Amino acid sequence: MNNILLMNKIAKIGTDRLERELYTCGADVESPVGIMVRSAKLHDMTFNPELLAIARAGAGVNNIPVARCAEEGIVVFNTPGANANGVKELAICAMLLASRDIIGGVNWARSLAGTADVAKQVEAGKAKFAGSELRGKTLGVIGLGAIGGLVANAAVKLGMTVVGCDPYLSVAGAWNLDHHIVKAATYEEVYAAADYITLHVPATEKTTGMINAQTIASMKKGVKIINLARAELVNAADLAVALESGAVSAYVTDFPTEETVAMPQVVVIPHLGGSTEEAEENCALMAADELDEYIRYGNIQNSVNYPAATLPVSAASRVCVLHANVPAVLANISSVMAKDGINIENLLNKSKGENAYTILEVNDPVTEKVERDIAALEGVRRVRTIRFS
Repeated sequence: MNNILLMNKIAKIGTDRLERELYTCGADVESPVGIMVRSAKLHDMTFNPELLAIARAGAGVNNIPVARCAEEGIVVFNTPGANANGVKELAICAMLLASRDIIGGVNWARSLAGTADVAKQVEAGKAKFAGSELRGKTLGVIGLGAIGGLVANAAVKLGMTVVGCDPYLSVAGAWNLDHHIVKAATYEEVYAAADYITLHVPATEKTTGMINAQTIASMKKGVKIINLARAELVNAADLAVALESGAVSAYVTDFPTEETVAMPQVVVIPHLGGSTEEAEENCALMAADELDEYIRYGNIQNSVNYPAATLPVSAASRVCVLHANVPAVLANISSVMAKDGINIENLLNKSKGENAYTILEVNDPVTEKVERDIAALEGVRRVRTIRFS
């Protein structure tokens, strides 16, 4: 039985799917071969030697030491698109909250409890909470992936002009976009055109602090910014200055920080983007399937640190090798197999940046010596043999 460590509460539909197979899931299991996690931070965690994979039930993986995992031969998965609809719906809500002081109006109406002529007071005081409509405005979408694409398409249906930019947009992603969406070549084009800007990119070295004094200066005065991606994308000090001057008229975020919760003009949402029953179940199911497929068959799909590599089983065993993407590793692995008299029936080799993965299907017995010889090769990080018969 394989142990799966749960670092957060994971929707039961996902853990049930694993436990129907060959796994025991729990928060206190020992020597896990897999980890399922949502928001728990793993950077300071020491991983046991048996750990093969970590599945993040969500898209962002900034709580996981992805590079260290690659070095230790641990595959890190995420679940792109599983919570996309939930975040899309919250993004539409966020734009409405940025357009009209709905929260202020609700709080004011509740403050009238116990007073006379409430209806009359409401009619007299509602004007200070008036706002504007989305229809006819321009939405700038930074990142047109699983979530950003859905937001862009929905905004078109709301009557908005949509300008989006995504340097890494896939062909499949582009096909899913409404043809009315204008594809900008740079973020600067989006900043200059938009009345509203919504962020849908991961927090990386390049994107951290991308919304700052300089970029805000290139935007329309009074722009409204929606950030349901990561707090780090926005420089909080520069945002505070922009809100005070009116350069930014509204900021809605799903990632409250010590700085933003103290800003009265900011609407802070307690990270509810993927917190729907449907999204949590979708994420749990996808994460469970990713772990199972890799642990039982060695297939990789939706990994953030190793390449996608899927091969139908067609031999008695498969040797799975995680290694650095450097010259001669594949040739050296093949040489070890040949030296030990093992014929390779089928082979798949894929790379992703500095990391690579090789699956070798064989019908000859694979001994511990073969595994040790491959593991000793320069650049090899992990070797395991999966036997099917």
